[in-house]
Amino acid sequence: MNRKKILFMSIFFLAFIGFLLLKSSNSESKYNKSYFYLGTVNEITLFNIKKSQSEQILSKCDEILRDIENKMSDTIVSSDVSKINNNAGSFVKVSSDTFFVIEEAIKYSNLSNGNFDITIGPISDLWAIGTEDARIPSKEEIQKYLNLVNYKNITLNKNDSSIKLEKDNMKIDLGAIAKGYAADVIANYLKSNNVNSAIINLGGNVYTIGNKSNNEPFTVGIQDPTMPRGNSIGNIKVSNKSVVTSGIYERYIESENKIYHHILNPSNGYPFDNELSSVTIISDKSISCDALSTSAFGLGLEPGLNLIESIDNVDAIFITKNKEIYLTSNLSDKFTLTDNSFKISTLPKK
Repeated sequence: MNRKKILFMSIFFLAFIGFLLLKSSNSESKYNKSYFYLGTVNEITLFNIKKSQSEQILSKCDEILRDIENKMSDTIVSSDVSKINNNAGSFVKVSSDTFFVIEEAIKYSNLSNGNFDITIGPISDLWAIGTEDARIPSKEEIQKYLNLVNYKNITLNKNDSSIKLEKDNMKIDLGAIAKGYAADVIANYLKSNNVNSAIINLGGNVYTIGNKSNNEPFTVGIQDPTMPRGNSIGNIKVSNKSVVTSGIYERYIESENKIYHHILNPSNGYPFDNELSSVTIISDKSISCDALSTSAFGLGLEPGLNLIESIDNVDAIFITKNKEIYLTSNLSDKFTLTDNSFKISTLPKK
């Protein structure tokens, strides 16, 4: 899959999300701007705001996103992440932003028993899913680099905001958490500038601020993981919440009628192989949504559902490969099923 195809898919998905969010808001005054950062198309839409103010705010959002990408992209040589990776074995001073994100990543690694692990970088590079170099690596290649994957080999020094990878050739990849952090930063900036109604969509990482002009919550569609982007199985109503999905439909390669998706298991170097098609997380913090969607997907249905139920102010929608939908307890009155080929199920009580 080349960059042009990735860009097309990102724009198409963004348009779909935008349609679901904005279709009932045509009468509102709104201003939006699209950007390309963090490997995907981003769109920010502001409602009920003066044009002059919107231009200034949207321009600042551009600066914020560019700054985060320049710090956290592993393809920018001067980024904090590249410096950490290129100097494995030594401490590297980084920005407070990067230090915070890596510290949060380690927290979620512990919470998920290592199913979320930003040191997956060497294995991600082998598969290269989502790029024109995507391929299925050999078992020997995977085994060669698998011993480099262990978040416990990241050392943090809070005194000077420095980070050290303990093994040579280790590599971190913040792709599963950086967009969430960026959405939170943008949301905080908008709120501090008295924006009371907005939608932040960073390549599918959605954050809604406030309500629509009729004071109703925004409606966010939940992607059908069995169909091309643009097909939903239901929706939820949210206000001041982030909604993030990890699924096997997002990026993948196919060989001999087998799909290899991009969510890689840190314990064996292959895509997670369980009953799940997707996990959607809803929370006040997009960084939590980003990390927990991957964490819960890796854990599988029952352990993942139990994890999310144990965390305050976080909810989830699990969709299995056999079209069953499992909701955390707080979502029963907020999720609307629109595709009857799926069914809402519950785990048997023990």
